[in-house]
Amino acid sequence: MALLVRRALLIVNPASRRGARYHDVAVAAIRAAGVECDAVFTEGAGHGAVIALQQGSGYDAVFTLGGDGTAVEIIGALAGTGIPVGVLPGGTGNLIARTLGIPVGLREAVTALVHGDRARIDLGELGNGRRFAFSAGIGIDVRMIEGAPARLKRRLGVLAYVLSATRAVLGRQDFLVRATVDGVVHERRASAVMVVNFGAVLNDLITLGPGIRSDDGMLDLCVFSPGTLSDSIRVMWRLLRKDFRSDDCVLYASGRRMRVETVPPHTAQADGELIGMTPLDITVVPLAALLLVPRRD
Repeated sequence: MALLVRRALLIVNPASRRGARYHDVAVAAIRAAGVECDAVFTEGAGHGAVIALQQGSGYDAVFTLGGDGTAVEIIGALAGTGIPVGVLPGGTGNLIARTLGIPVGLREAVTALVHGDRARIDLGELGNGRRFAFSAGIGIDVRMIEGAPARLKRRLGVLAYVLSATRAVLGRQDFLVRATVDGVVHERRASAVMVVNFGAVLNDLITLGPGIRSDDGMLDLCVFSPGTLSDSIRVMWRLLRKDFRSDDCVLYASGRRMRVETVPPHTAQADGELIGMTPLDITVVPLAALLLVPRRD
């Protein structure tokens, strides 16, 4: 297969867990793959998008080395430009890279992306114009993020998220949610609400719902309402086994436009970044992003 990437721009977030320490490894790996590479460091939130827009058009691809927030910032900025984005694992959770099946090792990730495929995916867009690639959510996932401060992530890596997620599940806190999906209203108590673009996480270890695709022009609402710890365990076991039989503790709905309201108002997240309080207004932007992904045989 002909090499699709000959010149690449690497945008590095030096504040990320691996960005400052391993940017030279990433540059060396990209060049070893036969690709010319220039690296630029971000200087704060939003700067990655500025760099991508100002300089990205001069390259065959733009690589990101930082956390999920950096990756989504650059993916959103280059949406609709035709410039592909390769997400290198430079953060703690690396949710987007793992979801796309990108290896965690930098050298392996570069090889997989440079010699991989291109894929168009939908994006979700919030009312303020911010975009997300994987999900926006309220409840357990937010408490997981809040429970893993930067200091703990530096010490424990992804284990910090595992510990905080366990605490969030065991200390379940319910709230009332009113979700409107393409004009249809759903109301119930919940401990977690997610609007997702990808159906599986952690290299398909957990599948969040049936028939969820990132390229179908739709977003998927997933509402989880376990009443007891045993309910929580049953729901998680079913997600692990891809068992989507009807369950009173789970609600799924697909649509192009969604509004999520909660009582009381709750903090929300998008792709692992805290984004403020509910309500959320979300629309799908079909096939907006072009990504480099590993080739699937």
